[in-house]
Amino acid sequence: MTLPLTPADMAALHLAAFTQSRPWSEGEFRDLLSLPGTFATGDTSAFALVRVVLDEAELLTIATHPEHRRRGLARALMARWQADAAALGATRAFLEVAEDNPGARSLYDACGYTEAGRRRRYYARPDGMAADALIMSREIPA
Repeated sequence: MTLPLTPADMAALHLAAFTQSRPWSEGEFRDLLSLPGTFATGDTSAFALVRVVLDEAELLTIATHPEHRRRGLARALMARWQADAAALGATRAFLEVAEDNPGARSLYDACGYTEAGRRRRYYARPDGMAADALIMSREIPA
């Protein structure tokens, strides 16, 4: 039996997975999970955090531990959170990804997401550079 994923688990995994940007803290995960319509799915290998408001779902973050990458976990999580969001009434999904993150962009393209907008120089990088944020969306089938 898998134990529920805690904010501390999410923060630890986020720290391991995100080396190009600031990882989220346990408190940030706790605060987000306290918001209506926000849920997490996954385990300590990979998880997704999602918020549903009315008929829209937003992928807030998805993370796979580096030791568990390239095993299809993120793709399975994408299908799972979208199904859970649809059950809550969502018909459209949105996410944001750094333009310089080819692995995530490939995943989202494969999951049917298309670019809907761009935030210029949104993600600060440790070397002082910045990457654009791509806003991507797709319909969620009923």
